[in-house]
Amino acid sequence: MASKKNKTVFVCQNCGYESAKWLGQCSVCGAWNSFVEEKVVESQEGDARRRTSSSSAGHKSRPVSIDQVKSGQKGRLDTGIAELNRVLGGGLVQGSLTLVSGEPGIGKSTIIIQAASAIAQRYGKVLYVSGEESEEQIKMRADRVCRGDLSSLFLLSQTNMDEVMAAVQEVQPVFLIIDSIQTMYTDDIESAPGSVSQVRACGNLLMNIGKGMNIPVFIVAHVTKSGELAGPRIVEHMVDAVLSFNGERSQDLRILRAVKNRFGTTSEIGAFEMREEGLVEIENLSQSFLEGLSDESEGSVATAVYEGTRPLLLEIQALTAPTSVGFARRTAIGIDSQRLGMIIAVLERKAHMTLINRDIYVNVVGGLHPEGTSTDLAAALAIWSDEKGVKLPAGMLAIGEIGLTGDLRPVQSAEKLVKEAARLGFKTVLLPSRSLEKLPSRPDGIKLVGVRTLLEAITAASQISQKQQLK
Repeated sequence: MASKKNKTVFVCQNCGYESAKWLGQCSVCGAWNSFVEEKVVESQEGDARRRTSSSSAGHKSRPVSIDQVKSGQKGRLDTGIAELNRVLGGGLVQGSLTLVSGEPGIGKSTIIIQAASAIAQRYGKVLYVSGEESEEQIKMRADRVCRGDLSSLFLLSQTNMDEVMAAVQEVQPVFLIIDSIQTMYTDDIESAPGSVSQVRACGNLLMNIGKGMNIPVFIVAHVTKSGELAGPRIVEHMVDAVLSFNGERSQDLRILRAVKNRFGTTSEIGAFEMREEGLVEIENLSQSFLEGLSDESEGSVATAVYEGTRPLLLEIQALTAPTSVGFARRTAIGIDSQRLGMIIAVLERKAHMTLINRDIYVNVVGGLHPEGTSTDLAAALAIWSDEKGVKLPAGMLAIGEIGLTGDLRPVQSAEKLVKEAARLGFKTVLLPSRSLEKLPSRPDGIKLVGVRTLLEAITAASQISQKQQLK
């Protein structure tokens, strides 16, 4: 069958939407002036860029009844890093494509070379392809952070995908790493590396390698200053999992989170500490978040969230200051700013606080962005504590979701959060009364105080603070 002539389309660089004509605003993502002209080469029969699976390679695709498809758990490879396995859902799925994103210098290449080293020692050959570094630079990093025999770890400094595919056929690796997708290109596309057409074409080739040879593929991607993936976002839709590596370069803590995962949950997080010898897993993450918690300051309250399969305790700090010019500022780090605005409104209306002329800053210590609403009560108590000058004891923990009526709604997995608080030595836990009523058992050595409204919680916290000062 003869191939069609090359055609020209207009592609949105933000979401990858294709249009036959140039549009000022993308009708899918709403971005303005994001369309660029791209030449598209029609694929032919037998084109290696077509998506295939190991079961259908070499055969013409045809519809299959779902009853005829064999079901079963995909085989997984142990990366040798427990926290990475946790985020992936139990290890690397064979034939999967995983995108790893993060700011420059955050540790993406470090964790990847550590995983590559462990897989090479356990399962066989690993191919590390870098379009940004030479083999000598990668070797220097491996000597610093990797241990054991590295003879099965192969390095290739290349940006041409045709050369990469030839190297994959030669080495026959069990694990492939591409660093990074924005630097790769194929001769079939005339546009520059990193464009929508190049990313789509290179992604299809990598997909063909992963699915056709049944090997996992790690793809590294850059991010912008705002934390979003640089270049076309179409690569996010093509891969099976998207991992986001976050942290402050001035601090040692690094958090790995799954933004997308077709083979596991997206609520798990992995915690690492950056050291001279590489990334080291943090076994007791709650303890590291609570290291600075003390009785000597106002506006600091401990709280708990449930991340994936484990409870996590953390500290929330708040600061209020007089508004000098214009409207009062509301700044939140780690908490949704709209959620913070709602909490402040409830404090003003239901707790009779005057905050309209006060700048309010709220921060989750450690740079974590907890999901869910169980931190609402702690944020409200931290604001109240700093505004009123009340020092809350470090042994008190608060959990609960605040409603617009000022009532406290129950939180999920309250029993596990309470047990974790007791294990770490907390003496008192403020929680919604409905959550307290549902607890099947109460740990020894910890006092549970059930409250129904935000005003009751403030009253209880004030009484706990007074008792602490009398001791």
